[in-house]
Amino acid sequence: MILVTGGGGFIGSHLVKKLLKQGESVRVMERPGANVTHLPQDKIEIVFNDLRDLEGIQKLTRNCKQVYHLAADPNLWRKDPAEFDAVNHIGTVNVIKAALDNGAQRILHCSTESILTSESFNGGTVEDMVLNEQDMMGPYCLSKYRAEKAAFEFARESQAVIVASPTLPVGPGDRLLTPPTRMNVAFCRGELPAILDCSINLIDVRDVATGMIAAMAKGKPGVRYLLGNENMMLSEWLALLGGNCAQNVPKFNVPYSVALTAAWFSEHWSTYVTGRMPMATMTGVRLTKRSMHFDPSPSLKALDLSPRPVKESAVDAVTWYRKQGWLT
Repeated sequence: MILVTGGGGFIGSHLVKKLLKQGESVRVMERPGANVTHLPQDKIEIVFNDLRDLEGIQKLTRNCKQVYHLAADPNLWRKDPAEFDAVNHIGTVNVIKAALDNGAQRILHCSTESILTSESFNGGTVEDMVLNEQDMMGPYCLSKYRAEKAAFEFARESQAVIVASPTLPVGPGDRLLTPPTRMNVAFCRGELPAILDCSINLIDVRDVATGMIAAMAKGKPGVRYLLGNENMMLSEWLALLGGNCAQNVPKFNVPYSVALTAAWFSEHWSTYVTGRMPMATMTGVRLTKRSMHFDPSPSLKALDLSPRPVKESAVDAVTWYRKQGWLT
């Protein structure tokens, strides 16, 4: 049995599909109330459990030879920022500890490129990059940094724990509308009048899933496997999307100070008035000041991974958005 936490999410749903094609028995853990209707429920076991429920985690990790831990809160704002640490950090500790206690042979922790933003780092190889809490941009990034740090600490104690860090996943299947996809859809709908251009590294979400399976099979403990592909500017990615939805990249580039001020007001309005996700977040704006251009070639070579061009991902993403009825 293979356990995939967050198996109903953007990356997780593609991972589950690939594991089933390999003939594996799959158990999916999702948070209570999550929509899992898109998963092949007749072929998998689905368990609803909160990452903060250690007793439940201990039960669902039993008899699992491998555990892919993808479940996390991917948003950049919460009314109570403490939720990020409770879910992303402590939840990771709960999953890895329970899996090890139950005899799992291999455990893969899914980290994120958003923590690879040290001010002293100007791009390049990040497999052995050393980070610290002072480099983290907001409570989301801090919680994911602490989760990755905990995974590496477990890896020093057990040869079973592997860390994989996807860059920005793009393509079809993001039913939860994570922040990047919300921006993509807004652009394709003509609802993005201006942008804050920034450097990004993108990889097709389906190639992330393939890379995780390869990391589970070939990865070494203590190494950060960077699952990335193409470096470009945000405006270049939007141009690829726009070629498939008849939209032009906004000509107006928002000054950083203006964007940060707008995000501050947006977050405060959400925190104290609406309680809904803000239009812009402080963390999201601050991340644009850091370089997100990376060299993933060492990891790709180690895992024998050859991601597809992201222009194909743009075509498939827009086609999928239309099928969801998100574009008119």
